[in-house]
Amino acid sequence: MKWNSIRTKLIVFLLLPTLICIIATMYISYSYTTKSLRTRAVDENTNLLYQGYKNINNLIQEVNRLSLVFYSDSDSYRLLEAGYDDMSANIQIYSSLNYILTSMTDISQVYLYGVKDSKATLLSHSTMPTRWQGIPPYSESRITGDNPVSVQSTHISNSYGLNTPNTPMTPEPVFTLHRRIEQIPSTAALGYLSIDVKLTAFTDIMNQLYEQGKENIYLVDGKGKLVYSHDEADLGKPLNASWYDKQIAASGQPHGYFEEDGAVFIYQKIESPGLNWTLVKQIPVSYLYREAKEAAGINMLLLVLLMIMIVALTILISFRITAPIKQLARYMNQVQTGNLEIDIKPAGKDEIGLVTERFRSMMNTINNLILREYRLELSNKTNELRALQAQINPHFLNNTLQIIGTLALELKVPQIYALLSALAKMMRYSMYNHEKIVTIQDELDHVKAYIELQKERFENKFTFRYDMEESLLNALMPKMILQPIVENYFKHGFNLARTDGLVEIMAARLPSGRMEILIRNNGSSIPASRLEALQQELQHPVRVDIDPLKDIDSKRDAPGVRIGLPNVLARLRLVCGDSATLTVDNLKAGGVIVSLQFEIVVESEAI
Repeated sequence: MKWNSIRTKLIVFLLLPTLICIIATMYISYSYTTKSLRTRAVDENTNLLYQGYKNINNLIQEVNRLSLVFYSDSDSYRLLEAGYDDMSANIQIYSSLNYILTSMTDISQVYLYGVKDSKATLLSHSTMPTRWQGIPPYSESRITGDNPVSVQSTHISNSYGLNTPNTPMTPEPVFTLHRRIEQIPSTAALGYLSIDVKLTAFTDIMNQLYEQGKENIYLVDGKGKLVYSHDEADLGKPLNASWYDKQIAASGQPHGYFEEDGAVFIYQKIESPGLNWTLVKQIPVSYLYREAKEAAGINMLLLVLLMIMIVALTILISFRITAPIKQLARYMNQVQTGNLEIDIKPAGKDEIGLVTERFRSMMNTINNLILREYRLELSNKTNELRALQAQINPHFLNNTLQIIGTLALELKVPQIYALLSALAKMMRYSMYNHEKIVTIQDELDHVKAYIELQKERFENKFTFRYDMEESLLNALMPKMILQPIVENYFKHGFNLARTDGLVEIMAARLPSGRMEILIRNNGSSIPASRLEALQQELQHPVRVDIDPLKDIDSKRDAPGVRIGLPNVLARLRLVCGDSATLTVDNLKAGGVIVSLQFEIVVESEAI
């Protein structure tokens, strides 16, 4: 394909913008989707970690409340304060420790050291109660700071330095809450209490915070050691991660998020007396943006299919558009060689087809140019002959009527003469077709002549009345407007059995320079379905016959009441403006009323 070809340019200029728009749309869509996913993931996981923080804090606080049992149990508190050595005292101490041990299923063992008599007691589910006397307290349990409570992060459970002859306990990962039992109101130590809690207490909480195998979760204490991790092998070990030291440990914010090393990190600090932990969730970017990547993959597949379809359609459209142009060029080349009788076929209904049609029309004009003058002259002579015939026939019939009228007077039959005079008036009125606009007086005279003939036909079984303002008789209106409306009464509404028929014409002036003509009769009403159809047609009159007689004759045999009314309205609007209206309706007492409203026109040119 040549670059200067329209076909090549069409293909290039259709494909290039489409491809650019699709790629830009995909890029913007992917960028927006990934940003939206990150924002949504951060918001959702921030709320999730906050809920995890509340659950973990509630768990620690519950253990902390259990550690206060010696303050609420006055007997046990006095035994610690005074020292104990008898059986009943031991039972009381065991009872308090057992209460703590059995209050939560995840508590594995409870350790108590009494300062007064240097007595240590260890109580667990798997071993018998162990008591030793005269030994120092366990180092981790002995709290010397201002805060009487501390939480030891994950470690392997032990026997707190007590060598027991009983069955040894099974070591397992636990975290421990240590409390110094003070002699109130002073801070002097009466004893040291340690409660070991299994990490299974965190399992249900932590499993709800991350997607196992796809996301990572960390619970880190204030020293950077792992209290809980998705990898059990790392429990109790320091978290060696640069992102923790730079982004979390150095940050003074209670919560936040950041992106580093191909992952999004969201953290929430857990701070309470004796507790300084941080909950961290790691979401790989590949997992976070998986939906966007899936959508991008689907979009790429759709793009390939779309591009295949676009290329095919572009080529098809280009060939479809340019093929008629090339064919038209071939026609022109044949005409240039002198072939004027070429058969030019239509090329469609679009612009190119229109050009081809105009070219064919131009060729037809050129081919018929020699015969044009001859055909035009022949047509003119034919029209002249028809016009002459149209004038001879009415004049001949009118002259014949005058001869018959004169004979009727000679034979002293004036009634026949009156009827012939009325018929002659109607013929003269309709014969001069060049007079398309007449006065209302002329129209009224034409109706009167028509009424005279109908009186003789129907033996005076009806009455004709008219009432018009004198000043309106000189107003102009189109020819043959009133008589077709009156004729409808005798064709469709007159009842031969009645002798009180009535036809009435009234004209009155309306405000704003308008007038109204009412034609009313007491004949048969129009059927509802035909009346509705007629009213719909009168709302949109489109047909206009310049010759009123032609309209009347063409509707002679039409059923119902549709004789020329749409045409009457259309011709009325040609003379009196588009504001002219014609309405028809049935009267409640029987009969039909037709209303004409139009601007009062005094002078106008013939149409």
